[in-house]
Amino acid sequence: MVGGGVGGLCAAIRLAVAGHHVKVFERNAVMGGKLATRERDGFRFDIGPSLLTLPEQFDEVFRLAGSCLAEEVDLIRLDPHFRYHWPDGSSLDLPGDRTAAADAIETFSPGSRVDWLAFMDRADQIWAVSRRTFFAGAMSSPLSLLVRLRSPRDLFVIDAQRSLQRAATAAFKDPRLQQWACRYATYSGSSPFRAPATLACIPALEMQQGAWYVRGGLTSLRDALVRACVKLGVELHPSTEVATVVTDGGRVRGIRTVADEHHGAEVVVANVDAEHLYADLVPHEAALRRVRRAEPSGSGFVVLCGVRGVSLQPAHHQIWFSSDYTQEYADLDAGRSACEPTVYACVSSVSDPTQAPADHENWFLLVNAPADAGSMAGYEDVVLDRLAQCGVDLHSRLLFTETMSPADIEQRYRSPHGSIYGSSSNGRRAAFARPPNRGPIRGLYLVGGSSHPGGGLPLVAISARIVADLIARDRW
Repeated sequence: MVGGGVGGLCAAIRLAVAGHHVKVFERNAVMGGKLATRERDGFRFDIGPSLLTLPEQFDEVFRLAGSCLAEEVDLIRLDPHFRYHWPDGSSLDLPGDRTAAADAIETFSPGSRVDWLAFMDRADQIWAVSRRTFFAGAMSSPLSLLVRLRSPRDLFVIDAQRSLQRAATAAFKDPRLQQWACRYATYSGSSPFRAPATLACIPALEMQQGAWYVRGGLTSLRDALVRACVKLGVELHPSTEVATVVTDGGRVRGIRTVADEHHGAEVVVANVDAEHLYADLVPHEAALRRVRRAEPSGSGFVVLCGVRGVSLQPAHHQIWFSSDYTQEYADLDAGRSACEPTVYACVSSVSDPTQAPADHENWFLLVNAPADAGSMAGYEDVVLDRLAQCGVDLHSRLLFTETMSPADIEQRYRSPHGSIYGSSSNGRRAAFARPPNRGPIRGLYLVGGSSHPGGGLPLVAISARIVADLIARDRW
């Protein structure tokens, strides 16, 4: 296994249970990939994923290892899921129960309950079809999807022919609710104006399965996966960078580290960015051309804030929308950082006091950023000033700030362009542009966010299941 991200760890567990001798090589000192943490002066920040959805995917992995998710981590179901704010001063706490959420929507926007319930019913249908088609197995072309459809109606249900923004505009009269629906494109680093309406299934998943936090921080999930690997005899090699995937005779033969150590293997699973894999580790011109034809996902700019004092009526997850979503994404699509960004905040100390000193808060701020945006020097002030304009002035309460830019993401995770999710979901065929899970060389497989089905905690866990199934089918 080249790379010890969450997808790689899940794949390692599945393969070890299947009887394979598994070694995992990770260039960083800690396993987990983007599921990482930053600690400073008693503050802890999840600097990657800050929300767990579809926990069933991880429960399945732990059950294979002889345990279950509830035994390995302490899950907290968040309610409300999010608090949303708009420039007109309005705000919405969206509960985790559908009936309560519909009531909140009606109070927030009178007459919108029926529209919201209809939108969520359609989202349920999209997820039901996507789960048994797109997420059911490997995907190398549109034909892979078509053979899993039960009827032509499934193509209509998944709503891939129009954009998420068009679907939101058709569903809601209130422009604030249109903006709420459009934000789910950011879950894959995409634009709501170009990503398919299929992404509307995401709020249905959050409502069905819950939005979860893991006590101790999301990296507690990483630690549990590591424990399961050790229990199953998986060899973990942190701080060990792979230089080359060794091939001979059209098939893989193992890997060679930068320290010139050779480890033989009939199967190599790459949990790294596909562009890095095909450009550097196992050069393959045709595969690299395919990867580079796909549009890279967006990146992000992070500000970590150690904050003195406790907010009035705090919320774990909050979002402050920009006044002009169209202009914001026009800026991002043009490769510019937005002048007025939408700001996402996670203050996990609201639900877990261990994440900050007493009477303090850990504010993780994230805004969308274009790929190849570099260091974005000075953009921290834009983010903090934007919050101050929204009535949240952190300046007087700050003990310290740290930032993570697209350039930092590229360097830390070997993610070309600083893209967080590999390729974006922009365009009708974007789902088929992702590198397939079976590589072009016999014995090479791809797992994780840059391959099918995409980035995010539940999707990389699904990716691990798909890869393990492929390896079993190929009878290694």
